[in-house]
Amino acid sequence: MTATPPVPPLSADEEAVMRALGRLMLVLPRSLNHDLERDQRMALSEYSVLRHLSESKCGLMRMSELAQACDMSLSGMTRLAAKLEASGYVKRIKCEDDARGWNAVLTSQGLDRLREAWPTHLSSVRRRIFDHLGDLDLQSLAKALDAIAGE
Repeated sequence: MTATPPVPPLSADEEAVMRALGRLMLVLPRSLNHDLERDQRMALSEYSVLRHLSESKCGLMRMSELAQACDMSLSGMTRLAAKLEASGYVKRIKCEDDARGWNAVLTSQGLDRLREAWPTHLSSVRRRIFDHLGDLDLQSLAKALDAIAGE
């Protein structure tokens, strides 16, 4: 049996990056959510659903695909879609090609609500992310972050 070579310990700089990324993964979503809830009375998860639907073909996505895009379970997405449907922002309709599946459809009221919330979200993203990046190469940063996320 071949012994695996030892993994070298993290350098001080690597350790600092690892800890900063760990903190960022916890703090950033909470901060973005806080800003939307405070200024728009909308959760980041709700904004995310409306945004993904607005970017999709015909404002329609299969519920399972929408759940995946929003990094949610299907049951969590079903509950959130029901809430958004009760507010008039989303409709749920049966899939034409699969009688067991459901699609979420963005309503005109939902698109209006997204447009209303967008400036708050944009301001929050600029203040909490881009104002701290200075002259970093954003393409390289995006590529590295995607690689870390396994894309």
